[in-house]
Amino acid sequence: GVTNIGDSAFSGCTSLADVMIPDSVGNIGEGAFYGCTNLADVMIPDSVGSIGGGAFGDCYALTNAVIGDGVCSIGDCAFSGCTSLADVMIPDSVANIGEWAFYGCTSLADVMIPDSVTSIGDGAFWGCAGLTSLVIGSGVTSIGDWAFEGCERLTDVTIRCSEDAFGYDTFYG
Repeated sequence: GVTNIGDSAFSGCTSLADVMIPDSVGNIGEGAFYGCTNLADVMIPDSVGSIGGGAFGDCYALTNAVIGDGVCSIGDCAFSGCTSLADVMIPDSVANIGEWAFYGCTSLADVMIPDSVTSIGDGAFWGCAGLTSLVIGSGVTSIGDWAFEGCERLTDVTIRCSEDAFGYDTFYG
């Protein structure tokens, strides 16, 4: 019967290693699992419509995040600082990727941004030093400043959107 995981609900639960989010949940609040440094995997069900800002920030052990097909928005700093996050699939339901959403996710190697995404916030993938392959879908109309700054290993980029979408220093460094 849980329909909402509130802001900071499990924030700082450093021993939390595993969580099962039920299909009844429609929203994951800001900072809900922030700083859960031992959380290794998370499966966000299709029932969730939005992932709040900083929801999984600084979850250093998080290696895999499965984002359900109902998620429309990935909040600011949602996965920032998840240095072990190696695999994330952004579903076709997502329209917005917030500012600094995947900031400092140094283990991410491949990112495919689907055509459904219209905006990518400032610094969304800043400092993803392990990123080697990137696809930006055709629906993107706005890419924030520094969105892919510091992605120094990026060697394979496919851009399907208009060049008018790009912000300041999008690929700096």
